[in-house]
Amino acid sequence: MKKHVLKLALSVIAILFIMAFTSTAVFADPPTRFDEKGNETAWSNSGCTTIQSGELYTSDGRLLTTGYDIWGYNYQAHMFNGGYCDAYRDAAWCQPYKDVNLTMKWNDAWLSNTDCSDDGLLDRHYGFLSYIGSGAWLTNHQKGSYIDDAGNSCSWEYFVKIIAAPSDAYKLSGVWFASDDTEIGPAIWGDFAIIQQISNDPCYGDHGLDYLSPDHAGFGGW
Repeated sequence: MKKHVLKLALSVIAILFIMAFTSTAVFADPPTRFDEKGNETAWSNSGCTTIQSGELYTSDGRLLTTGYDIWGYNYQAHMFNGGYCDAYRDAAWCQPYKDVNLTMKWNDAWLSNTDCSDDGLLDRHYGFLSYIGSGAWLTNHQKGSYIDDAGNSCSWEYFVKIIAAPSDAYKLSGVWFASDDTEIGPAIWGDFAIIQQISNDPCYGDHGLDYLSPDHAGFGGW
């Protein structure tokens, strides 16, 4: 499957795997994440239920464990490594994308590896009404190959980083802007902005950076 066909599809995976297997927790005062010296600590030190407890499940009833599961998710390490269709449990609709390799990484705000809301599921944007202002981010890195119309064997890569819009940001004509009017990036899935896209596909004429947010010019990509 050609890389450019997947550009819209990747945004679906960026949100749906969260919605299906996590819970939303909203609290006015999230548990402290700083030790007595003021150093930030992990959620695992906050008193919330961890994956290691053996008490957390996906919303389809599977027990969560540390390390990679059979599909390629490592919820403890905030990573996915596997086939594009593995991320969707090898769903029938996904078979045209089966030859695509996918790596995802995310932070605690996007998908925590603990349950602070005591519902037995992993939390997302904990302490916030939505992803807005939470600092959540996700990266997708895809690789694949195809035969072009001339019979050439072509390899491609595609990378994108998505962030939650800050609480003081505003959206205009489908683009998120910071409070100082600096462009953050194109809006995607309402609360999020694309801050970087990289495409490499010599057969299709793609050679590197497609987009870099003016507000995140120092981001290093993959």
